Amino acid sequence: MSELATPKAETWLSRTFADRHYFRQLFQIALPIALQNLIMSSLNMVGMMFIGQLGETPVAAVGLANQVFFLLQLVLFGITSGIAIFTAQLWGKKDIPNIHKVLSLSVLLGLFAGLVFLLLTQLAPQAVLGVYTRDVQVIALGSAYLRIFGWSYLFTAVSFSYAAVLRSTGEVRLPLVVSITALGVNTLLSYVLIFGAFGLPALGVHGAAWAALLARILECLGMLWYTYRLRTPAAMPPRLLFSLDPGFVVKVLKPVLPVMLNELLWSLGITAYNAIYAHISTQAIAAMNIVYTIDNMALVFFLGLTTACAILVGNRIGAGEKEEAHLYALRTLVLAVAASLLVSGLILSLTPSILSLYKVSAEVISYAQKVLTIIALLFWLRVTNVILLVGALRSGGDTRFALVVDGFIIWLVGVPLAYLGAFAFHLPVYWVYLLVMSEEFTKAALGLWRFLSKKWIHDLARTV
Repeated sequence: MSELATPKAETWLSRTFADRHYFRQLFQIALPIALQNLIMSSLNMVGMMFIGQLGETPVAAVGLANQVFFLLQLVLFGITSGIAIFTAQLWGKKDIPNIHKVLSLSVLLGLFAGLVFLLLTQLAPQAVLGVYTRDVQVIALGSAYLRIFGWSYLFTAVSFSYAAVLRSTGEVRLPLVVSITALGVNTLLSYVLIFGAFGLPALGVHGAAWAALLARILECLGMLWYTYRLRTPAAMPPRLLFSLDPGFVVKVLKPVLPVMLNELLWSLGITAYNAIYAHISTQAIAAMNIVYTIDNMALVFFLGLTTACAILVGNRIGAGEKEEAHLYALRTLVLAVAASLLVSGLILSLTPSILSLYKVSAEVISYAQKVLTIIALLFWLRVTNVILLVGALRSGGDTRFALVVDGFIIWLVGVPLAYLGAFAFHLPVYWVYLLVMSEEFTKAALGLWRFLSKKWIHDLARTV
């Protein structure tokens, strides 16, 4: 029996993992995106280190203020990743006119979301930050930051939409170059304006807000200039913003709305987590803000891999190759889990050195180190979920099931357990974070079952 089984096993393995063309395509897309994410996360960590020189209160204030931007980013990600389902499949058919229509819808939805968040930062920043903390100093500093940085939300909405369509059509270098340039400017301006270099006044938290605003404006203008200068597939005629067919909009929004709702529910869940951490103590939320910068760096390669997987899977579905789409997703999943084990080792080994760069209390460092240990041990689980839910199910158009798994589980499992851990059992922040991870186990079980059923593959390009 073993002699008969071995050739079959070898045939399956060779068919699944020996496709050089697939891996070449995967890394051509994933590596530039991962590099962009790495540079963004690195520069964000440097910026947080700059703020960290000012003390725990500024760290907590800027960290909580950036939670508002984080929420907007998740909403924009919901819009653009939902739109990218169509653009990836439409690119498989080389349908440029409909790609332009989808992009125009993405820009309009993004600008609406950006305007809503902008109004919140200008009219009620104290109320927004009051959801997270009762610390008066933190709220005052965070509100000042939001009133400046909030104007960047409109520019970010436009950048997100164009970058998503460029990537879906295989153009990954342009967003990389533009974002790296903008974030480099952000880091330089942050140093100059926070500490008052070159004879300028030291603006502290206000300086960080101005630096971030100017960088986002530069990023948006650069993205638009290169998109139209190079005549990329995303060079949409501006008149389309005002001439969308209602029937087309309805067809696109039907699978996109679950993605938007998914990201909204998930982002509100993350907000609930951060509110719970902040109510534990200012030291707890300061530790978590430090953890987030390191965690984001650890995820950069896998976010690039997820985006590449979604694009390639969408292209195959659009081209009518559903079995190949499933195989592409399976390959990416196995590769991602194997790579996640290596990253876990790096987190464990480098954490002490990274944390030593922050001028915060020993209590904050201790909390951060314990949370990062949990992150390292369960990193493979989170990577599995992002590949399954975003790289496969969402790109295959199975947005309703992804909504149930990703949008509702956080509220049915993670948030209730975190609340009980913090307020009923009065656990420290690292044990509360471990309770939060219970949602990842639930999502992995449901996501894997759906993935293996192949019921997640839908040809959405045909509908438009």
